[in-house]
Amino acid sequence: MRIIGGSARGRKLLAPGRRFGALIRPTSDRAREAIFNILAARVAGATVLDLFAGTGALGLEALSRGAARAVFVDGQRLVTELIESNVALCGFAERATVLHKDLSRGLAFLAAFKPPGGFTLIFLDPPYESTLALRGLEFLAGGSFLAAGAIVVLEDAAAAQYPQTLGPLACFDQRRYGEAGFWLYQQMEAGVP
Repeated sequence: MRIIGGSARGRKLLAPGRRFGALIRPTSDRAREAIFNILAARVAGATVLDLFAGTGALGLEALSRGAARAVFVDGQRLVTELIESNVALCGFAERATVLHKDLSRGLAFLAAFKPPGGFTLIFLDPPYESTLALRGLEFLAGGSFLAAGAIVVLEDAAAAQYPQTLGPLACFDQRRYGEAGFWLYQQMEAGVP
């Protein structure tokens, strides 16, 4: 597993070992590259929220490609320690915050970490086939954490089903890479269908 593009391109990330068991299911390099090709210029200057961050590869890829800041959140202490190691390995400590939080209890804690104007790029990658993806998406859609025009990238099993619209979020792209499915939502502007 490595950073695909940007300032840390080619940097190998620490991967989960046996002690992590099923705690982490890293997004493949191939899928990550394809998603970032879709996001393209939207990454530069972004304020990133990486939920269920695992190795931190998605948020780190965004930082490497010019995102301004990233907040990484995971509920497992071993996992947040791995993210912290990967952040340091890439040299992004000044632009990253790593939080150990139980995401099954909701996202209200994010109020203290919300950047001015809200997050512009959110990665939501909970355990496959759980209710956490839809719950997280609903919370983001109903809260004030998203900037105008924010992008939410949801990853789940390719066979999962998600709505085309959810509150102010509209799905503008859907992809499948092996067993992984990706739904890309954008916050619609008020009054725009």
